[in-house]
Amino acid sequence: MKILLMGHPNVGKSVFFNRLTGANVTESNYPGTTVDYTKGWMKIEGEDIEIVDVPGTFSLDPKDRAEEVAVAMLHEGKDIKVISVIDASKIERGLYLAMEIIEEGYSLVIALNMRDVAADKNIEIDADRLEQILGIPVVSTVAIAGEGIKELVSRLKDAKPVNVEDIIANATNASNTKSAADAGGAA
Repeated sequence: MKILLMGHPNVGKSVFFNRLTGANVTESNYPGTTVDYTKGWMKIEGEDIEIVDVPGTFSLDPKDRAEEVAVAMLHEGKDIKVISVIDASKIERGLYLAMEIIEEGYSLVIALNMRDVAADKNIEIDADRLEQILGIPVVSTVAIAGEGIKELVSRLKDAKPVNVEDIIANATNASNTKSAADAGGAA
């Protein structure tokens, strides 16, 4: 199995990579340094799993060489799984890329990383509700502290392709349920 760590630049993908593989990777924010990707290995239930730290990208419509590399790596095969690493304090930006990956039919797990940063900004995310809407595993993490990593690994087996129409139906149902609950509480 092959797992790609995908997300925007500076969301913690390299920290996840180091935690999952035990590798020591130099992290840098200087332009052009992440075009080279890093790969390593981990074992899950006795199976060797290849982990790839993909260059940061904002969308699957590449605007620079690093994004071109990221998109090319994703398109190497449909049998890969993707861990979409999202900055929990900027969730709407990260969900855009995650939805593009979902639309392409890949198995996906979302890591809502930097939960501590979001909490400091008084941002609360209901990961369980988001998981119900998206139909894929959503795990809150603080990768730099190792929080949520074991749960993320255990949820990889639940990653599967989902249909966008199902997500829309789930979101509509969740919205209707919330509206009904709000109306009931007002009576």
